Amino acid sequence: MPEYQNLFTRVQVRGPVPYPGVPMGSRGQLSGHTPREGTSRFVTLFGMIGDAQVGPIYLGSLGILSIVFGFIAFEIIGLNMLASVNWDPVQFVRQLFWLALEPPPAEYGLRIPPLREGGWWIVAGFCLTVSILLWWARTYRRARALGMGTHVAWAFAAAIWLYLVLGFFRPVLMGSWAEAVPFGIFPHLDWTAAFSIRYGNLFYNPFHALSIVFLYGSTLLFAMHGATILALGRYGGEREIELVLDRGTAAERGALFWRWCMGFNASFESIHRWAWWFAVLTPITGGIGILLTGTVVDNWYLWAVDRHFAPPYPQVWEPVVLDPALAATPAATPGTTQGAPR
Repeated sequence: MPEYQNLFTRVQVRGPVPYPGVPMGSRGQLSGHTPREGTSRFVTLFGMIGDAQVGPIYLGSLGILSIVFGFIAFEIIGLNMLASVNWDPVQFVRQLFWLALEPPPAEYGLRIPPLREGGWWIVAGFCLTVSILLWWARTYRRARALGMGTHVAWAFAAAIWLYLVLGFFRPVLMGSWAEAVPFGIFPHLDWTAAFSIRYGNLFYNPFHALSIVFLYGSTLLFAMHGATILALGRYGGEREIELVLDRGTAAERGALFWRWCMGFNASFESIHRWAWWFAVLTPITGGIGILLTGTVVDNWYLWAVDRHFAPPYPQVWEPVVLDPALAATPAATPGTTQGAPR
């Protein structure tokens, strides 16, 4: 009896004619969607890691506008980085990970600064934000046109929430664009480290802790789920939707394995909800934690000490600069009463 083959094996599934996709029918026509464009072809290399078919392509008006705005933002960031190394392409490549497009200085607050003093950062951020929001609208409309649920769009919105907190919501609440994150790879990491130090160690932020829990939890759930489906591939385990409604040997074996090894009954349907919520809550809780930092809580370590889940470390040496808030009240001079005139 031949072993069941699927996309996780080296067998590449190809029909006699490239599949053009699900017909749009009245959904696509009534909502003003343009038809798919181009032809399809197969790429063997792509078939090694997924579906070998490429195309037909659909962009539509939202997709085209999103790419245009995204390209403008990408060009602004790249050209500013190139200008920072005196237009030297060799140095641009060598220092790319360290280059940045910085937000305006704090002296400008929320005003629009000159282009060379942070104005380009605002223009690039505006274009990038428009691009992302247009792509979200495209994601939502594509799902509705195909008769799908909108789970992907709302998961994307969770990531957009964190992006907007870092670059828009929190800077507005703080009253300065200087609070935003620079565009750049290592400069972004430097901003994160400085942000944590400035506000008393972000690890004491409970929403940051929740975000890490969901981050690690989602990676674990996705890895366990993917491994389970791969292990059930010989029984048709990747046909998950069919097995949700009509449980076969793959679903039974997977459920038995999880009961034995993982300790709880995850079904072919519920594991996707677990993974979706864990992944979505990662940026949601992280964004809440960032939004509260500096606006509500100025020092997360002291906040944690006050709530008795961080230890108050003893002073082991004299501080170089004495904190005025910790200085003792000077003793009363003879003939005076503390806090009152003679």
